Formats: sequence, C-alpha cells, structure tokens
Amino acid sequence: MTEPEENVGILESNSFSMSRLDELDGNLHDLVARREALGPCYRLFYQHPLHLVRGRGTRLFDADGTEYLDMYNNIPSMGHSNPYVTRAVTEQLGLINTHTRYVHENILDYADALLARLPQEIDRIMFMCSGSEANDLAVRCAQLYTGGEGIIVTAEAYHGNTALISGLSPSIGRDVPMSRTMRMIPTPDTFRLGTEEIGEWMCARVSEQIADMRRHGIKFAGVLFDDIFSSDGVIPGTPGFLAPVVELVHKEGGLYLADEVQPGFCRTGAGFWGFERHGITPDIVTMGKPMANGIACSAMAIRHEVLDAFAAKNPYFNTFAGNPVAMAAAKAVLAYIDEFGMLEHTRVMGEKLLGAVGEVAKAHPALGDVRGSGLFMGVDIVEPGTTEPDRALAVRLIEQLRENRVLISLCGPYGSVLKVRPPLVFDDADLDFFVGALEKSLVELGK
Repeated sequence: MTEPEENVGILESNSFSMSRLDELDGNLHDLVARREALGPCYRLFYQHPLHLVRGRGTRLFDADGTEYLDMYNNIPSMGHSNPYVTRAVTEQLGLINTHTRYVHENILDYADALLARLPQEIDRIMFMCSGSEANDLAVRCAQLYTGGEGIIVTAEAYHGNTALISGLSPSIGRDVPMSRTMRMIPTPDTFRLGTEEIGEWMCARVSEQIADMRRHGIKFAGVLFDDIFSSDGVIPGTPGFLAPVVELVHKEGGLYLADEVQPGFCRTGAGFWGFERHGITPDIVTMGKPMANGIACSAMAIRHEVLDAFAAKNPYFNTFAGNPVAMAAAKAVLAYIDEFGMLEHTRVMGEKLLGAVGEVAKAHPALGDVRGSGLFMGVDIVEPGTTEPDRALAVRLIEQLRENRVLISLCGPYGSVLKVRPPLVFDDADLDFFVGALEKSLVELGK
C-alpha cells in the first residue's frame, strides 16, 4: 500500500476543479465560469457544484427545487432561516445599525447574558466579526500578558485566516508558512493511539514543545486548542482528559485559549461550552458566527487581568463588531436555545446519531471508527480491518451521499474523516434520512 498523503488541507478535501468546467451545463456552467472574477483562491464543494437558493431548518434547496439534508453547516446552528433570528434582525434593521462608539442596549444586554454562562473568572467580553479576528486578538492578549510569543496548536488545527492566525492553522495547507514561534503537537488520534485516555499523552507532547521553544529562545505564551479537535478529525476523547493539560500550561506560565467557534453553543451536548466536558476553566474563550446563526459576529471572553495587560497600551476598535443587528441576532440565538431546550435536545439526538451510525459501521467495516459528542461526529473511513485511512473512498462516499441528497464534508490529517455537524435542530426524521442515505451510499459503492 502507498503511504497515505498527510495534510491535504481543509480546502482541498472535496473541491471542484475548474479544469472540469466544461462538464457543467447551462446556467450552472455560466455561474461557475463567472467566479473567475473572484480569483483563484476560493473553492467550491463537489465535482458537480451545488447552486443553493433556499434553506429551512436542516434542509437546503437548489435552483431546481431538489431538497438536501445539511449534515455539515454548523454556522446556522439553530437552523437555516431560523424565524427567531430573522425576526430579530429585520426589526433591528428597521431601527438602527451602527458601531460600538455609540451607546446601545443590545451589546450590553448580550454581554451580560453571555458572561453569565461562562465561569465567573472570565468576566470581560469583546466583540469582532469573525472567529479569525477573535483568535487573533486572543493570541495577542495572551502574548502581552505572559511576555511570551510561543503558541502551541495541534498538527491539523484551523483557527482562522488573519496573518497571525494563518501561521497557527496548519490545516490550511502545507504551503502556508507557519509562525516561527509556533509549535505543533501531533493530532490526538484516539483511534490510532488505541485509547481515549489521552491526557498524559497530550501533556508529554506539550512538554516536548515547550522544551523545544526554550532551546530556541522562545518564551511560552500558551496553547490554542479547539477542545473537540474539529479539524484534526473530531476527537472528543474521554471527558476530562484536558484537565491535566491546563494544569501543565499554567505551571509553565502559559494561558489556555479555548477556541469554541465549533464546539461552543451547545454543539457537544455536554454543556453550553465544549470545554465544560473537561471540567476546566480557560483563560480566554473565543467564539464565532454560530453565536448569531451566521450573521457576522464573534467574541473573545477573557479574564479581566489578562485583558488589562493588553488594554494598557492598545485601544481596540473593530468598526461594526458588536453592532445592534449582530447583537439582536445573537440574543435571538440564546432565546431560541433556552425556549426549545437545545442543549438537552442536542444531547439526546447526539446519542441517537452515534448509536445509529455505530450500527451501520457493524455491517460496513470501511467505517473504522465512529466517535462524537452531541451533534458533532467524526467517522474514520479506512481500509476494512485496518486503521489505514482511505481518502479516495472517503471522497467517493461524500460524492455519493450528495447524489443521495445529503451534504457532508471531510477533515483529519488524511482528509479521510467524515465531519458530521448538522444544524442543532436536527430531529428524528433527519436521523432516519441520514442513516438511510449513508447505508444506501455504502452499498452503491460496494462497501
């Protein structure tokens, strides 16, 4: 067997090649051709791209009216076209939308409501427009507070695309330069390590990288982890395994930065925040557009003493971050979560999803490992009977699922892990639809 290719990059896992443009017909061909004006950096999903025009809940509809089940898009966390968010945004747009250098109740009400859901040590919050910006500011705050530069991430991490954060996001692609002061630990691959009890393993890897920093004259500032390791392959591990890692980081004079863009806001079903599965208190928490169901909004919540070290010399102004419309959307998301009991719903539906896909795996050994927490699951696609990743099959499988009207994508170091991450309004009908399509697709592929 040929050695599996590592670090294919999250943007390349299932992208359309413009060399196949002439295989498209009619209006779709013309629309894709017009994307030349956008330049060559963007990527489209699927070998036959989708022209989506409408969404509702977990369902998306293309220009021909074909209905798809969305098993991938976490940003509309409370469902596509959520009526609570739509109403809140529409009403606020009819009043005013401006920046945070004027007083407005929305940002204050939301800040109070969100801080009340965080550990009491985290008592300040600032707003941005994207998770990239939130992580950028978090790293800057950590570096100023500790006096260090060195940040540790995982080998397949994605934390954003600013100049600073791209250098801490190895999963973007092998040709993207990494920061000279960053260090990586290997993907905490519980499937191939053979255990979910990986706290000790992680501590050893972090210690190795801190020692390497010291040898190179780099002072350690902290770790930046997404606590379900989304881009590394969705790796929940045993709840609590991150507690000794946080203890080690603090002992070494660093800060623990929790990137909650993907695991936060009930996604893991074990708590409002992903870090709650581990019984830990981060020093800084970042979040992104799921907090406002897709409206451009993000935040950094932080201990006041850490923020004070940054604010002593650095004012911060992000023109429309925290604007009244974004805050109205974010407030609507919290209201929806509370009114419909979304945390418990996510826990229950996540257990059903994990069990159902686990049953499919018993009959289809190409599904080598099924793991997850809440409505966040990773499914390792392998050569049957082994732990060897089968990226080619994984790509064929998500293409086949698309033909069976399920939208999904890939992650992990080999681009061979199904990343299952539907809007949290996912219900029993959606579960039946997904499991049926998954079984049908595997049979059609002879797997």
